[in-house]
Amino acid sequence: MAQWQELLKLDSALQGRVSQLYERKFPREIRHYLCCLIESQDWDLAAVDENKARTCFQALLVYLEEQWNCCVLENNMLQGPDFQGMKVYMLKHFEYFPLNLAVILSECLREEKKILASASEARGCGSSTLESKWRVLDSKINDMKRQTSEVKQEVKSLEDLIEKLNFIQKNWQSRVEEHVGLPQSQAVVEEECLKQANFITKTKQMVLEQIVQILKMGEQTVVTLQDEELPEWKRRQQMACIGSLADTSLDNLEKWFTTVAEVLLIICKQLQKLQDLIKKYNSTDASNLLGPMAEIKRFALSLLQRLLSIALVVEKQPVMASLPQRPLVIKTGVRFTVTVRFLANPQEFVQKCLLKVQPVFDKDVEEAKTVKGFRQFDFSSDYKLLDVYTPAGGLVAEFGHMLLKDTKGKVKGSQEAKVMDRPASKRKRNQSAEEQSHLAVTEELHMIKFVTAFQHAGLDFNIETSSLPLVVISSTNQVPSAWATVMWFNMLSQSEPRKLSLFLDPPSLPWQQLSQLLSWQFLAVGQLGLNENQLSVLRDKFVEDPDDLVHWKEFSKIETSAWFWIDGILDLIKRHLLDLWRDGSIMGFVSRVKTQELLQDKQTGTFLLRFSESSRDGAITFSWVEHANGETHVHAVEPYTKPELSVNSLPDVINRYSLKDHTNTTWKPLLYLYPNIHKDVAFGRYYNTSGMSTSKNSKDGYVPKNFIPVSDNPTPPASPTRELDMMDMMDMESNKDPSMDGKQVIQELFPDLLLYSPGRPDFCTPYQETPTIYSAAVNSQNCV
Repeated sequence: MAQWQELLKLDSALQGRVSQLYERKFPREIRHYLCCLIESQDWDLAAVDENKARTCFQALLVYLEEQWNCCVLENNMLQGPDFQGMKVYMLKHFEYFPLNLAVILSECLREEKKILASASEARGCGSSTLESKWRVLDSKINDMKRQTSEVKQEVKSLEDLIEKLNFIQKNWQSRVEEHVGLPQSQAVVEEECLKQANFITKTKQMVLEQIVQILKMGEQTVVTLQDEELPEWKRRQQMACIGSLADTSLDNLEKWFTTVAEVLLIICKQLQKLQDLIKKYNSTDASNLLGPMAEIKRFALSLLQRLLSIALVVEKQPVMASLPQRPLVIKTGVRFTVTVRFLANPQEFVQKCLLKVQPVFDKDVEEAKTVKGFRQFDFSSDYKLLDVYTPAGGLVAEFGHMLLKDTKGKVKGSQEAKVMDRPASKRKRNQSAEEQSHLAVTEELHMIKFVTAFQHAGLDFNIETSSLPLVVISSTNQVPSAWATVMWFNMLSQSEPRKLSLFLDPPSLPWQQLSQLLSWQFLAVGQLGLNENQLSVLRDKFVEDPDDLVHWKEFSKIETSAWFWIDGILDLIKRHLLDLWRDGSIMGFVSRVKTQELLQDKQTGTFLLRFSESSRDGAITFSWVEHANGETHVHAVEPYTKPELSVNSLPDVINRYSLKDHTNTTWKPLLYLYPNIHKDVAFGRYYNTSGMSTSKNSKDGYVPKNFIPVSDNPTPPASPTRELDMMDMMDMESNKDPSMDGKQVIQELFPDLLLYSPGRPDFCTPYQETPTIYSAAVNSQNCV
């Protein structure tokens, strides 16, 4: 169970990848409850050996039957997992196709290992050093907490001693008169009271010294949080925004901030308590202690203010629902969301502080004054209260309906009018200077600040934090360029304050960094990054500089640059090839020459999948090898584009693709996915078999039709052209009912608000045939 246990320890983002891994393939709950048995079987061998696959399948059935019998004997049929339901599911889906089960589990187990490896890589080679550093910080903070508890107890003891001494001093004479046999010497009693007073004074001094020691530890901790831990987390968040698997959990930071804040609050209260005791009982040491105590308390409060001033962070950066994998790209007039969190949340703050967070767009942004044509926007968002939304009690404010509107019509129009009023010669002289201080729309960076007023424990000050720089666009066509800006900026800008005018003179990016960045894009979209061979092909397209530098203009500002080609491929994967890319079935980036080298020695019918280099919008083709008449021929089909793949999935195209000779005889040339995986093993689970059964799909007496791509026999001479039967694309807009109810109108006006509505058909669970008790069982367990 080791592998599954390790997956359960991952953060939510990585667990989401595991969840997607099993989506539409295999129920996660069966993986969870049968994890030991599943991990003990050799599914790689079973994936290529049907007898082994059946043996492994029978082992799972036997185990499920045994577990069900145990539930019956223990009278735990309703509370425990539905092992019988799982068995029914397994028989229904894999009884006659055990090889499919073996392929699925072999692939999933392999991908699980990749996810664990990527998580380990994200933590870095120095993960043990990082964890060791965190343990040291944990130990220091826990020591502060322990010492603070001791101080609290000592102050309580001091209070008792002072009250007792005061009582004795007020009542000893009357007590002596009542007890005739006791010593009646005033000198003796006064001497004893003096000893107690001296002991109390020394104890006060010791307590103050201990408080000072705690505050010194607190100061060191605040410096560590301010200068190391928080900036490191912000850097990890930057990388996560552009596709990295960096850990962005705030659990540790929130624990540290909260504990230190609690310690400082307790210290301030204990100091106030000592001050009140000294004043109340007119202590003889009042003149010596009240001054230092007041100074120590001021230092404690200043330390608390310093901590709280950095405790507000943007937990989730600005993102539109339509572009969840591309945060920090915001379109005017489209709703986006941001979440902020206050890391210091002692119960005292949660119960007594009312923190209102107000977002402000481009607050204190100097570029708005200095950069030519810097746009201004109307910002629609009200304040939010920091409230407890998390199980752990964190203070969170989620801004779910933020909106930007462009005001360029008013501002820019008047500026252009003033420019045109100038003499032509003056306009020409100023042209070069204006061009130098002008940013393109997709290079212009903006920022949202979040401000709250803190009033508690004698403190009264404002707390601010800001989002990462974002790009504001007005058209979806600008998304690729805007995302290039976001990626470039976050790879280069690591320190605060952020330089929003970076793209007036953008630095170059080393290929080593850019290659990592590109791999992250495929990891974010398709759950699988790029390997060394794929990156080697891309390097030839991006790098022309002898120093391995890629210049910004060559990367994004030229419409024919490789980035726009890659962006089209990313969209192609997201829309049509997600499963195949995640499986590793697509070689993707491989040149025609390399394709020839890879296939020429393979058996006839071996093929590979690669992306078209000529299509800027993203297309995929397959090349296969044929040995005939003592000659070797490698053929490539005309690339399949997004419109074509929206009609027929690529696995169905591969399954049905045929060649036709001059006698109209057809045969299927695609047999083995490179290097030697039978195509049915690689793609069988993705074939669309819904049209194969006339009994289920016949309508009005018609037999369902299939789309079979056919090419003329290409041997000899050259690569074939494709004759693909495609159904006519229906124009959905023209078939709309003109009478729309209120819900339809709202959906038309605000489609992003209904994007995740449970009522939508695309929100249905992938396994509708799976017994519903599965989901209940998973929710009650610690499953991925």
